[in-house]
Amino acid sequence: MAKNLVIVESPAKARTIERFLGKDYKVASSFGHIADLPSKELGVDIDNNFKPKYIVNAEKKPVVKKLKELAKKAETIWLASDEDREGEAISWHLVEALNLDRSKTKRIVFNSITKSAIQRAIENPRSIDYNLVNAQQARRVLDRLVGYELSPVLWKKIKPGLSAGRVQSVAVRLIVEREREILAFTPESSFRVTAQFLTKEGTGFQAKLGKTFPTREAAQSFLQKNIGAEFAVENLEKKPAKKSPSAPFTTSTLQQEASRKLYFSVSRTMQVAQRLYEAGLITYMRTDSVNLSKEALTAARSAIVNSYGEGYSQVRNYTRKTKGAQEAHEAIRPTDMSLQSPSLERDQARLYELIWKRTIASQMSDAKLERTLVKIGCDKHGEQFTANGEVIKFDGFLKVYMEGKDEEDLTEEQAGLLPVMNEGDPLTNQQIMATERFSRAAYRYTEATLVKKLEELGIGRPSTYAPTISTIQNRGYVEKGTVEGHERKYKQLSLQNGTIKEVDLKETVGSDKGKLVPTDIGMIVNDFLVDHFSNILDYNFTARVEEDFDEIASGEEDWQKVMREFYKDFHPNVAEVEATAERASGERVLGTDPKTGRQVAVRLGRFGPMVQIGTVDEEEKPVFASLLPNQSLNTITYEEAMELFKLPRQLGEYKGEQLEANVGRYGPYIRYGKKFVSLEKGEGVFDVDLERAIELVKAKEKADAPIATYEGHEVTRGKGRFGPFIKWNGIFISVGKKYDFNALSDSDIEELIEDKKKKEAEKLVQEWPDEGIRIEKARWGRHNLIKGRTKVELGKDVEVSEISLEQAQALLAQKTPKKKTRKSKT
Repeated sequence: MAKNLVIVESPAKARTIERFLGKDYKVASSFGHIADLPSKELGVDIDNNFKPKYIVNAEKKPVVKKLKELAKKAETIWLASDEDREGEAISWHLVEALNLDRSKTKRIVFNSITKSAIQRAIENPRSIDYNLVNAQQARRVLDRLVGYELSPVLWKKIKPGLSAGRVQSVAVRLIVEREREILAFTPESSFRVTAQFLTKEGTGFQAKLGKTFPTREAAQSFLQKNIGAEFAVENLEKKPAKKSPSAPFTTSTLQQEASRKLYFSVSRTMQVAQRLYEAGLITYMRTDSVNLSKEALTAARSAIVNSYGEGYSQVRNYTRKTKGAQEAHEAIRPTDMSLQSPSLERDQARLYELIWKRTIASQMSDAKLERTLVKIGCDKHGEQFTANGEVIKFDGFLKVYMEGKDEEDLTEEQAGLLPVMNEGDPLTNQQIMATERFSRAAYRYTEATLVKKLEELGIGRPSTYAPTISTIQNRGYVEKGTVEGHERKYKQLSLQNGTIKEVDLKETVGSDKGKLVPTDIGMIVNDFLVDHFSNILDYNFTARVEEDFDEIASGEEDWQKVMREFYKDFHPNVAEVEATAERASGERVLGTDPKTGRQVAVRLGRFGPMVQIGTVDEEEKPVFASLLPNQSLNTITYEEAMELFKLPRQLGEYKGEQLEANVGRYGPYIRYGKKFVSLEKGEGVFDVDLERAIELVKAKEKADAPIATYEGHEVTRGKGRFGPFIKWNGIFISVGKKYDFNALSDSDIEELIEDKKKKEAEKLVQEWPDEGIRIEKARWGRHNLIKGRTKVELGKDVEVSEISLEQAQALLAQKTPKKKTRKSKT
């Protein structure tokens, strides 16, 4: 047994570190937190100074058992969890749960998994920083109090199964307020004027007028003034300018840039960055520091000089006035600056290259530019056209990297190259166009711009951005938009060869795919919380709480005092709202049913948004209809609501079966007997007729017809959310691109089925057929314990071959109640 035991959070990190340490070191993983608050109770003793009740859950007990055995045999235990608050809390929990001898336990930290960093850490051990532990405890306890007390109020006043959270609810509020701003916005039109000119050498360029015109008539009047006019360069200014590189990445700027350039979600960025960190390729990825170490500055300069020359190097020290920056003390950077393109899987390679370029560019020279402003005068009026140009005299850091821009930061006119001109030069006008343009509302948030906004407001910290954004989507409060946009007409006037022409054009506007859009339930929950818990939903309050955590981390504040100050106002507020607040349903009255004279309203029902004719107070029962997936309580019209009562639409008969059109969970469909046929994208449930329905049914029958028989079982094919597949003996088998899906041969089918059978056999590790229980290999070296639809993920360290039937049944029994009571959890 090795003399030294090093405990880290992840197996990947353990494998990397073990390469750097000798035979005297054993590196083991805790697989994240080994202890946490219980899931089925508050787990905080409010009357005992908010003392948390930490438990080791069933899945982590084998981990704890194994670590205890290793710790007993080791002379020294090195706790090497991450250097942020979460990592410090993990080390503390290890000391407590493993009952470690503090005299032989040492805490080490490093922000990169390299041999030199780990050796430095071992040479400079420290004890556990209880200020950091308490800051993490404060966050965990406060968030548990908020979630555990607010969520039942939402169940009672809105709908069972809802949840609230200190940061997640504020994030939803930002998205809801932006959506309301967009819905309330009324676009205003104006005419923007551009002109095409030729220099005396015959080179063309574009210029724009410095003003817009409010009406078509005003724009036409201006164009008329230019008939027969002569134009010349009235003024020409050339000014030197420079561009400086952006600072190295922090967590939030990495998330934003990976979204802009790689189209990664925030959670995907953090998953890929975690892999790079654990492989020893980048420094710690949860940080709000832009600082680079002296070692990194030296390495960056060497890489720049070797690749681009001395003139491209400029050592820069970045600082950031972020109050309470408490994570790693260095920006996200490569651990080896000379390594530009390591051999990695695609996403890791792309993110690594982005980090490398940003880091290297941050230590490069300014780009030197020459900006040109040309003002063009006219002999018929006093208005000026202007043209902007930009010439790069020295590319500097632009040789490597240029930061991306968010949609709202982009301008219509980007400076380009201009032809050579001098003051007084005559210009030939080819065309002047006045194009109608409309003002637009604020942009909806993307995941990246939401992170940017949260950071600006001081809400959350590097470790919280990704889970917050995932949570609000998983809870159904926010979803990625699928807005297709709508067609809008606009006018364009043009002056050419002394003649003014007018044309009507069309454009698609309002397309917002992938943006964050609040759902009806998200808006209702937000409004209820803002109305009744304005303090919790206040942006400044949420930011102040983060500052409290920072002060606890620095030892300036007592965490239990912070809890007392918060809870003394919060708890009475919850009790009062629970006792006095009215139910919230987002109800909106649209009008009256012409047949019965009863009220027509939309509201949130038990199964989602719906339209209702009548009220519960009337003798006759109300009549209900569910809203379509693309409809909202806030925007549906009376006419659209009344149309819903025509569903399902009876279309006619086909082969003796009634065909009907309706809308379900997965969108509009045709029902034919016991079969359901989805309408194609863009087809509406109110537009499809009998002829089209029969066409779809025939296509479905053809697609579902068996294409072969294998071992006595029919083979059919279809297309699902993960692509084309064949179905055989109840098993779905994906069909890869190497096959012609529409012309699968018997040998193709045999190969696909036999490959699948082989993989299923290889995946099976252990089985109890009489009990219907099995253990299968899963991803990332893990295993799943399965019975029917119940699945329990086992940790990597669990010896699956040693699991008995009794242990398997116990683990499954613990999982089953959670499934039954999922809606009642906070």
